Amino acid sequence: MRRSTAAVFRGRPVNVHSVRKIAIVSSFILFSHNYQARHGEEESLCFFSEDRRFEYGSQRSSVKMNFFRGVMGGQAAGSQPSGAETIQKLCDRVASSTLLEDRRDAVRALKSLSKKYRMEVGTQAMDHLINILQTDRSDSEILGYALDTLYNIICNDEEEEQDDSEDAVTPLPVSGKHKNVSVPDENAQKQADDLGAQFTDKFIQDPEHVTLLLTLLEEFDFHVRWPGVKLLTALLKNQGVQVQGVILVSPMGVSRLMDLLADSREVIRNDGLLLLQQLTKGNAAIQKIVAFENAFERLLDIITEEGSSDGGIVVEDCLLLLLNLLKNNSSNQNFFKEGSYIQRMKPWFEVGDDNSGWSAQKVTNLHLMLQLVRVMVSPVNSPGATASCQKSMYQCGLLQQLCTILMATGVPADILTETINTVSEVIRGSQVNQDYFASVNAPSNPPRPAIVVLLMSMVNERQPFVLRCAVLYCFQCFLYKNQKGQGEIVATLLPSTIDANSISAGQLLCGGLFSADSLSNWCAAVALAHALQDNLTQKEQLLRVQLATSLGKPPVSLLQQCTNILSQGDKIIRRGSKVQTRVGLLMLLCTWISNCPIAVTHFLHNQENVPFLTAQISENLGEDERLVQGLCALLLGICIYYNDNSLENYTKEKLKQLIEKRIGKENFVEKLGFITKHELYSRAAQKPQPVFPSPEQMLFDHEFTKLVKELEGIITKAVHKSSEEEKKEEEVKKTLEQHDNIVTQYKELIREQDAHIQELKEQVLSMTSQNEQMQVTITQQLSQIQQHKDQYNILKLKLGKDTQSQSNSQADGSQVNGLQTEELTQLKDELEELRKQHTLLKTQLGDKDALIDTLRSEPTQTTEGSARGTENTELLKELEALRGQIQSQSTEINHLKTERQELLGRAEAGSSDGVPSSNSPVDFAKIAELESRLAAQTTDMERLKEETKRSLESRADLEQQLASATSTVAILQTEKAKLQTEVQESKKEQDDLLMLLADQDQKIHSLKQKLKNLGETVEDEDDLDARDQTDDDDEEEEEDED
Repeated sequence: MRRSTAAVFRGRPVNVHSVRKIAIVSSFILFSHNYQARHGEEESLCFFSEDRRFEYGSQRSSVKMNFFRGVMGGQAAGSQPSGAETIQKLCDRVASSTLLEDRRDAVRALKSLSKKYRMEVGTQAMDHLINILQTDRSDSEILGYALDTLYNIICNDEEEEQDDSEDAVTPLPVSGKHKNVSVPDENAQKQADDLGAQFTDKFIQDPEHVTLLLTLLEEFDFHVRWPGVKLLTALLKNQGVQVQGVILVSPMGVSRLMDLLADSREVIRNDGLLLLQQLTKGNAAIQKIVAFENAFERLLDIITEEGSSDGGIVVEDCLLLLLNLLKNNSSNQNFFKEGSYIQRMKPWFEVGDDNSGWSAQKVTNLHLMLQLVRVMVSPVNSPGATASCQKSMYQCGLLQQLCTILMATGVPADILTETINTVSEVIRGSQVNQDYFASVNAPSNPPRPAIVVLLMSMVNERQPFVLRCAVLYCFQCFLYKNQKGQGEIVATLLPSTIDANSISAGQLLCGGLFSADSLSNWCAAVALAHALQDNLTQKEQLLRVQLATSLGKPPVSLLQQCTNILSQGDKIIRRGSKVQTRVGLLMLLCTWISNCPIAVTHFLHNQENVPFLTAQISENLGEDERLVQGLCALLLGICIYYNDNSLENYTKEKLKQLIEKRIGKENFVEKLGFITKHELYSRAAQKPQPVFPSPEQMLFDHEFTKLVKELEGIITKAVHKSSEEEKKEEEVKKTLEQHDNIVTQYKELIREQDAHIQELKEQVLSMTSQNEQMQVTITQQLSQIQQHKDQYNILKLKLGKDTQSQSNSQADGSQVNGLQTEELTQLKDELEELRKQHTLLKTQLGDKDALIDTLRSEPTQTTEGSARGTENTELLKELEALRGQIQSQSTEINHLKTERQELLGRAEAGSSDGVPSSNSPVDFAKIAELESRLAAQTTDMERLKEETKRSLESRADLEQQLASATSTVAILQTEKAKLQTEVQESKKEQDDLLMLLADQDQKIHSLKQKLKNLGETVEDEDDLDARDQTDDDDEEEEEDED
């Protein structure tokens, strides 16, 4: 609505002394209307806004001069202000006006100019607009205008023209470079993007601006909240990482944005979804916070409310946000699974029988839903998380629902392709899911397995390329780590299981392998290779497959037929790339014979194979054939490495010599390296799913790239090694195998010991708990005994009082009295026996005390240590026996007490029934005697326990003495061993000296003999001894004479 003239003066005081100027003002307003008719409202407002100081009484003369200067002088000449000048005046007005309405009008005008004069408004007005957001929080209208203006200068997207007539302002005449604006081309769009990024950088230089914007989002007013959401979305689009960082550190920043999903106004909620999409891109921390703010629950509720797959663009936005939260975020994936949200996905895929007329939005929604399922079971996730999600999808029926879509009719091709890819990853590596998929049948007559139907599409060249790739991926996932499925596929090729009346998977694979379509050849070869992956048994079984090539000719093996097609590839006319067929067959052969010496022997048995490979490797072919040369080198290298030397003409050594003579080792290694250097090799190695832009680029399989990576270095070493090095390596391998076996045995022993230790720990815990229970039971029994004692004392007092009244009923109580007399006699006998046992125990204790005193009095000598240990051991055994006897005696005493209590109970029962009991004076005397004996027995038992305790203490002292004696004996034995060692050494030295003396005597004797032979006089030892004796006698005689 166009503003009226009265709106100019609304709320403004008019000076009383300026009444005479009303006519002048009226003339000015009339002039402004005329100017507006010629030049538009914006310029007239801007022109008028220059001279609105008339309301201030202190500047009346200034108003007059500005009025005549502006109206009569400047504008009369017809010159028009430029856009920059107008924007500058509006910015001055925003900064200097004290009235809120003036600032609001100026901001509104800036908003109208912000799209066409984006640069000028952004550079001049941004600071003023931010200041408005900070200072004018009370007015929602000016806040909305300011947010819209900031959004216009920051956003890079082309926005639709607003239909609100109140905001529609006639644009200013354009000057300079803005005059003729054509449809922006790519360069203009790039400049606009750069401009938006620059303004975004300027806005977020101060993080408080983003925090201020988050605070404004708490306002419920539509005119503030909606433009605030759009502005924050534009900031995230331009500088997402920086804005995400500010929001992440802002208190409750993400929580404020999550509140947008709960807004009842769909416009704000929907734009809030777009905001959260931008916020969660590439930031795992924010993704986790959003997920834990109950985002999954809210988004799934919105999807359900909007109609699930039949919903509109809002469902698509919710699914995109869910993909952002779950993709490559293991924490959120686990939270999604643990929250049972996978079960809520099942109704999305419920399709009816009539699937015609799918809208484009429904196709998009269902495509995103399938992608969401794939995110949860993606091969790049951790194996444990993937397996858990696969299990949940099977248990809740989601896999069954996907298989229903897979076999349904009328499903669009792209949805069918994505469904196949989704089913592939749901069953990949999960044995339960793979078994279920093998049991799915197509709704045909007769029913056929779903695998067979899919393989028929794969080998059919009229099917779309992406669909054939999806079927191949599904077949690969079905066989991944599924030896049971591999056996079932190979079994369909064996002669004993072939059914001529039905089409099997093996027949389809063979048909595709030998068809005239190169893409079918490649897909069938790769599919068959996956049936042999890491399965030695199936590799050997596949050698039994025989093919009938033509009538009248004998059948040939599948291995031989593959090599025949490989060698005759150029002669066969094919549709597509010949290289593709040869690459597929070579990948199949490499996978088949790797790690299978029997298959290598069968391959080498054909005399034409090795010459063909060497000829292919040694030739100089073009770029397209280099890959074939590399694969031939790999196949020949596998024949060398896995050769068991069973064929005399093709042993490892002879094949190496052949390579060295015909090809050259360096040339062979270079050709082998062509595989990994190919540009398509790295692309196939990235992920398991075969995704190719065109059929011609479909050359490598993901699992085959793993095989190449594993074998390339091994084959290179095998070619360069000599026979001696190979022998050494074999010996090392055997040693390592033995070492591994020993390590395995020790591991098993350790496991057994750990299990035994665990059992012992459990037994200890069980015994500890039992001990605690027994302690509790003993405590309870002691309390019960005390209660029984108290009851007995009360009963005895009661019986003493009733003696007189019961003396008259002796005749009737004779039977009971007789019974008690017999029991008392029995108790007396038992007491006498216990007394005898007690005397015996005292005697034994006296003997043991005497023995202990004897042991103490004996000296602690080394030779007596062992005897003392023996006696101490015997003493311990006897003490244990004594303890057992005491225990049995205690048991008997308890039994006796029990019988006494029963007797007293009977007496009490007799008295209560009016029948006189045995409470005569004689009976009381007997009972008293019995009690005295029992008390004496108890006293003796207590004394016996004390003596036993002292004996145990004495035993402890003896054990300590024994331990010291044992240590002394050990020391003496050590010293004795040292002395014996010294004696042995001394004896050895004496023997050595005797030997030396004997040698010396022998030498002296020989020298004397030589001297005698030479005529010298030599005196013997006997002569010397006689002379010495004579000299001694003479000396004695002389002494006697003296």
